[in-house]
Amino acid sequence: MVIIFALLAALSNAVNEATQHIASIAAPRRSSGWRLVVYLFRNPMWLFGWVALAAAFVFQALALHNGLLSIVQPVLAVELVFMLLLRRFWIHQSIRPVAWVSATVTCVGLTVFVIAGQPGGGQPTPASKHWLTAGLACCACAGVLAVAARWGSPALRAALYGSAAAVMWALVATFIKATTDTLTEFGVAGMFTRWPVYALALGSVAALFLTQAALHVGPLRASQPFLVIVDPIVSIALSVWLFGEHFTSSAGVLALAAAGFAVMCAGVVVLTQTAPATMEADPPGSVRSGAGGRADGVEGG
Repeated sequence: MVIIFALLAALSNAVNEATQHIASIAAPRRSSGWRLVVYLFRNPMWLFGWVALAAAFVFQALALHNGLLSIVQPVLAVELVFMLLLRRFWIHQSIRPVAWVSATVTCVGLTVFVIAGQPGGGQPTPASKHWLTAGLACCACAGVLAVAARWGSPALRAALYGSAAAVMWALVATFIKATTDTLTEFGVAGMFTRWPVYALALGSVAALFLTQAALHVGPLRASQPFLVIVDPIVSIALSVWLFGEHFTSSAGVLALAAAGFAVMCAGVVVLTQTAPATMEADPPGSVRSGAGGRADGVEGG
């Protein structure tokens, strides 16, 4: 069920991005400012996108509460594959064969990582000192990356902001897991007397801000690979550091799992570079090459 919940979270994220983007580009050309806001709030497609986003959060929380951080966060990368399927069968875009191949490679690499790595173990309540050091380390790393992102080319700035956002989303995932644990142990009222829910709120705001900065300063093809890849890398490190999760003790099998993860990352990079450049449907009777350096739609958390 854990992987199913994680896959449902990835699908919900993809639906959210597709629906809100479609609603935004369907707005009348003269709509801007408050008129655009009013139009969007009256658009069922845009509102459905928010429902999908809420569902994504719930499914991720269920996956993290019942499963391992080192499994759930890597599985969320499948969002890009779901987005490719939505582009083809809902938006009716032509997809380049290399994009389909990279999507397949992503899924195969992820499967090898999960099966060969054999993630296991874990504890629900890390020591307070570990929370403090892990939180400070992630915030410091994200802060350094964000400061460095103030200079350089648009692509470099987007990549740095994307990396900073991914570090924070990985930290947010640990807060989600801790919040669900306090919810089940102490109830709704007791949850608000513990720190994880407030850390979750603050961390989410910071991650959203950094994500928007990444999308604003440069091309999505520069930020998206880092947003998708850095998150599971940091999440795996946090899963070992905070929750005591571990992998297979066989060096050979562990190397195979690492190779699978590397293949997944390579598939993600190629997929983000070869998906269609926009999310607009193909003109009737036309055949798109699918060329375009960026793919719309990404994660956060």
